[in-house]
Amino acid sequence: MPAFTAPDGTRLAHHVVGEGEPLICLPGGPMRAAAYLGDLGGLAKRRRLVMLDLRGTGDSDVPADPATYRCDRQVDDVEALRVHLRLEQVDLLAHSAAGDLALLYAARHPRRVRTLTLVTGRARALGVDFTTQQRLEAADLRAGEPWFASAREAFGRIWDGSATDADFDAAVPFFYGRWDAAARAHAAGEVEQTNEAAAEVYASAGAFDPDAARAALSGWDARVLVLAGGRDGGPLPRVAAGIAELFPHTELVVQEGAGHFPWVDDPLRFTETVDAFLGGRRV
Repeated sequence: MPAFTAPDGTRLAHHVVGEGEPLICLPGGPMRAAAYLGDLGGLAKRRRLVMLDLRGTGDSDVPADPATYRCDRQVDDVEALRVHLRLEQVDLLAHSAAGDLALLYAARHPRRVRTLTLVTGRARALGVDFTTQQRLEAADLRAGEPWFASAREAFGRIWDGSATDADFDAAVPFFYGRWDAAARAHAAGEVEQTNEAAAEVYASAGAFDPDAARAALSGWDARVLVLAGGRDGGPLPRVAAGIAELFPHTELVVQEGAGHFPWVDDPLRFTETVDAFLGGRRV
């Protein structure tokens, strides 16, 4: 498995799937190993996916200093990967919490990013976060599902801070557009992929300076795709639209029927959308 060394000496691993132009992929969680991305619903048939295991996750080493798990401190890891791959510019895809890392990377190295694809991505780096009410609003869209009643109670306890492990298990269906065999298989494969201690540090105090990041990206000339799931609460489609408005050159796509993992819910729709965007075609 390919690896490189971060500026602080930490050995970081990345996984390569597919052929063609490279697409650097940053996993969410926060601090989840890249394995859950799979081949992004078949996107590896169209692009060479370079999936980074963030420090302390997957096949990457644990850093000597746990403070380096903070999101802004990991920007140097992404830059080290670019240098390792000998790319002048990168196409960058970030899922979920990795949206923050990708945005901070773009703010610090705007000329190094050719395109940015935010897949159900967070934007705390720009001062946008997702509220508990928004999460519950999306959950209530699923009221007709046979599993809804018990799952909704568990989901509420997650956001009020009283959840047990059983509650997290019960609420998993809300993160998918439909709770079918593909979703169940994907959810089962996510067990033990997250570095929980690192996740606590990721968005800790000092990680984000939204005013500075917005200023750095206000005249940015890179193309940005903001892809939201129609059934996702993080972000809701209207919140994703607000994120899209923060960039000069943005395309917003709401994948109807999708949850937080749109490549699982409708692989063909997802791959066609991302491939068209990366190729400069209308999405």
